Amino acid sequence: MKGWKLFALLLPALLLCACGQKEPARENSPPETTVPVEERVPLWSDLRWDGRLELDYAEGYTVDFSPEGYARISIDQETYLLVPEPGQLPAEVPEEVTVLRQPLENIYLQATAAMDCFRQLDAIDAVTMSGTQAEGWYIPEAREAMEAGRMVYAGKYSAPDYELIADHGCDMALESTMIYHTPEVKEQLERLGIPVLVERSSYESHPLGRMEWIKLYGVLTGKLEEAEAYYDAQLERLAPILEQESTGRTVAFFSITSNGSVTVRKAGDYIAKAIDLAGGVYVPQGLAEEENALSTMNIQMETFYNEVRDADVLIYNSAIEADLETIGQLVAKSEALADFKAVQNGDVWCTGKSMFQESQSVGEMILDIHCILAEQGEGPMTYLYRLSQ
Repeated sequence: MKGWKLFALLLPALLLCACGQKEPARENSPPETTVPVEERVPLWSDLRWDGRLELDYAEGYTVDFSPEGYARISIDQETYLLVPEPGQLPAEVPEEVTVLRQPLENIYLQATAAMDCFRQLDAIDAVTMSGTQAEGWYIPEAREAMEAGRMVYAGKYSAPDYELIADHGCDMALESTMIYHTPEVKEQLERLGIPVLVERSSYESHPLGRMEWIKLYGVLTGKLEEAEAYYDAQLERLAPILEQESTGRTVAFFSITSNGSVTVRKAGDYIAKAIDLAGGVYVPQGLAEEENALSTMNIQMETFYNEVRDADVLIYNSAIEADLETIGQLVAKSEALADFKAVQNGDVWCTGKSMFQESQSVGEMILDIHCILAEQGEGPMTYLYRLSQ
């Protein structure tokens, strides 16, 4: 009896000891885990940007890469963070940084010059919304995509169809700098959660810098290798021309407005530099240029006459109006042109309308101009054609 009483007295202590012991792990219980380092959400401030996209001529953008696969894109005063699929958004990204998430496959494109980059990268299907109507496209693939319904018109830059854009699950609005004339549109797109990237390739003063923007679109679409291969192939084609000495022949690139004034490119413009790279000398030179960001300026016909009458070659820019076919049609715009050396020699050329939509046309344009200067236009031409007498 005494033994039983002693057991009863000791029982609470025995139970207390048993409860304090750790239960042995069962065979099927899940092991304790920790979050793998690669799955932890990084802090923006901890990201290391130890790689940079190599650029030869472009000055309007930079791209830096982190070991985690992020890309930091800088364009003018704007910063963009490209998040790879299926990467996580870093923590504490500054409010002023625009976040882009790959894959970018529902793009609303207003910057028409960018379409050619998507075409060259075989990524035109990533553009599902356009700010240009089908009839406004001179790039056949863009027009065909709109006619087939794979790309839809979503309103021009100043009046986009917000409802349509939102319903399409827009990944990015790709705008030209015209958007800065209607800042409320940019703000509304951003309120809808649509990131806006403003394209500035047209501000590149060097023609090959403008062409090098294809590398940026290679980064955005995940096709950087293809972009670099395309760009390098263009440089290889141009190398023999760029190594040659100037022919010394003078070239004017112009158009005539409805009021009779003449629109010419400024001497620092990319077309003027393309003429120089092709072996020509751009004219007119040395004019007092207007202090603005425009690449063109208007001068009176009298000034144009005095500066350009003896030019060896005239190239008429028909980007806005209907293409010209004869020198007579050009002279009808201003009888003073009849006195020009190039008109009398029949060395007058005209641009095709597609040239300015095709941003990657710069290389072909240099080849065309070189053909005019060195071979008298006897070789095959892509964007320029001679006006008949």
